[in-house]
Amino acid sequence: MVQSVEAINEKVKKESAFISKLIEEIETVIVGQRYLIERLLVGILANGHILIEGVPGLAKTLSVRVLAQSIDTKFQRLQFTPDLLPADLLGTMIFNPKDGNFTVKKGPIFANIILADEINRAPAKVQSALLEAMQERQVTIGDTSFKLDEPFLVLATQNPIEHEGTYPLPEAQVDRFMLKLNIDYPTKEEEFKIMKRMAVTDKKIVVRPIVGPHDIVKARKVVDEVYIDERIERYIIDIVFATRDPKAYRLGDLAPLIQYGASPRATINLSIAAKAYAFLQGRGYVVPQDVKTIGLDVMRHRVIVSYEAEAEDKTSVDVVKRIFEEVKVP
Repeated sequence: MVQSVEAINEKVKKESAFISKLIEEIETVIVGQRYLIERLLVGILANGHILIEGVPGLAKTLSVRVLAQSIDTKFQRLQFTPDLLPADLLGTMIFNPKDGNFTVKKGPIFANIILADEINRAPAKVQSALLEAMQERQVTIGDTSFKLDEPFLVLATQNPIEHEGTYPLPEAQVDRFMLKLNIDYPTKEEEFKIMKRMAVTDKKIVVRPIVGPHDIVKARKVVDEVYIDERIERYIIDIVFATRDPKAYRLGDLAPLIQYGASPRATINLSIAAKAYAFLQGRGYVVPQDVKTIGLDVMRHRVIVSYEAEAEDKTSVDVVKRIFEEVKVP
């Protein structure tokens, strides 16, 4: 086993060499936001969708656009609005009066990286249409299903400070996002650099493509090979089960604060995301710190807190952090 882990480690070092170049290229435009950039790459490598929450002006949209350009993929930005229809997203059937046949006109969802801007502004029908694309990697128009090209990634943004005209995302849809990121303001020094770089009237953003879609698909296969010890797998199981039965982990005081614990999808996603994060670090094996580093982003939107927690001003983040602090690390 030691030999095979060493072989995987060498393979990962070789195959992940493009990551540093990719981050370097993205940072020619994006100042700071290393947390966001790394999590976007984890999502791409782990084949998981990402929900990004943050106040306006924190370069959420720009980061996604730059990422798409650096990977040389087809990018579509979709502005979600209350009057959006499923056909605006997926496409529709168009009648041709000359031959009396219907032809398919594909919508903007047929791209590699989709930026769903202000996703919580769209009504339920649009959300359900997006759900099929996210989960099944296919789109149904009329009675025909079309497979989406790989890599396919939905990066959705929502604004936490504006609630007028918004629709809360269904829990089933939120659970489909592998990661939920909370983006904060830059530091004073970072904001100074942003001002120096971006405070011009003609902002030309030029990003060199570092890799192509086939490189990402190839890297995903290597991510699957990243070694994860059974003790770390059981640690992941303990983390998830502690959200469902806190008393079994001597966290009885959390029980009244949790209405619903994390689903089995959390277990799967935490394992894959930990492997992708290890790949990002150029390692062929997962260490407990990988799980802890990426764990909050995987879990924060999967733990539903009770009214009692809200009364005590406790959030799901507070609950998940406490679980990571208390559950025994292998």
